[in-house]
Amino acid sequence: MSEKTIFKRIIDKEIPADIVYEDDLCLAFKDIAPKAPTHVLIIPKKEIATVDDLADEDAALIGHLWMVIRDVARQLGLEEGYRVIVNCKEAGGQEVPHLHYHLLGGRKMTWPPG
Repeated sequence: MSEKTIFKRIIDKEIPADIVYEDDLCLAFKDIAPKAPTHVLIIPKKEIATVDDLADEDAALIGHLWMVIRDVARQLGLEEGYRVIVNCKEAGGQEVPHLHYHLLGGRKMTWPPG
């Protein structure tokens, strides 16, 4: 049995998080090391390690996550604009092996991102 990721431990309420949204399929919470004035992580409750691990049957879940991202951005007052980032695997910048989206806002975003 593999060790739980920090995100799974947050989903299971084993460790606290500043949750801004939760439903049966996903969870959104503030990043503990924010890279912008608003930095929220949106994660599925289903354990999916990376984008590469998505199955065809996850399509509805991914659509739901995008609607949650939109709604959380509105809830947090990001009407001026925001950035959504998803990293895939270590070389792509993914630090936690659990699919997650970064919602960044509250400042002008620059390009390239990194």
